[in-house]
Amino acid sequence: MRRAERLFQIVQLIRGRRLSTAAFLAERLEVSERTVYRDVADLMTQGVPIEGEAGVGYRMHAGFDLPPMMFTNEEAQALVASVRVAQSRLDVALGRHAEVALSKILAVLPPAARAAAESLAVYAPPTGPDASTRGHLETLRLAAEGRRVVRLAYEDLKSQRSERDVRPLGCFYWGAVWTLAGWCEARAGFRNFRVDRIVGLQVLDRAFRDEPGKTLPDLFRQIETEMAERDSSTDA
Repeated sequence: MRRAERLFQIVQLIRGRRLSTAAFLAERLEVSERTVYRDVADLMTQGVPIEGEAGVGYRMHAGFDLPPMMFTNEEAQALVASVRVAQSRLDVALGRHAEVALSKILAVLPPAARAAAESLAVYAPPTGPDASTRGHLETLRLAAEGRRVVRLAYEDLKSQRSERDVRPLGCFYWGAVWTLAGWCEARAGFRNFRVDRIVGLQVLDRAFRDEPGKTLPDLFRQIETEMAERDSSTDA
């Protein structure tokens, strides 16, 4: 990696994190910590608003930005492939935004990179969720972003119906189906719901806030604990 590229990557890495240690930067860039110290010092001398010090970590002043970056042919192809694969599997609005974003990127690429991206021989047939499921996905995504409780009318795999109020935490795609992970107020615990089995959906005029034990990171920690316990019992 040329030094100019390394300096650019240092700026990008520091911008993307609250605090970046020299050890972290050195590992990501495959250089020594001494090189990182020298490069950061040079960036600060050139006026890049990095604050921090060796042995503690670095962060970027708020509001700092860089001109739009250019992509290699391979990076442009990766973006096209990502949008092609994801577009029909996302909710309609998000899929449309992905297409518009990709168009903006392609418009500013050098001719060779644009030609390589548009001629990519990787395609994804439109075999995603049906219109009803995609509509529910958009509603759930917006409810999760707005921290709004939703009321689900749900039909499980045994065709049993129930209605419950859920705090939507995130939607997950498993290759065949989408699921909603949320905190079920009726069961007082985390639950997963297949989005294609939601038969009724209403966003309530009731907000929720993050509470200890009821957040998405808490769910991830619970899953990790359960997996570790299962692995431990299997080994025994």
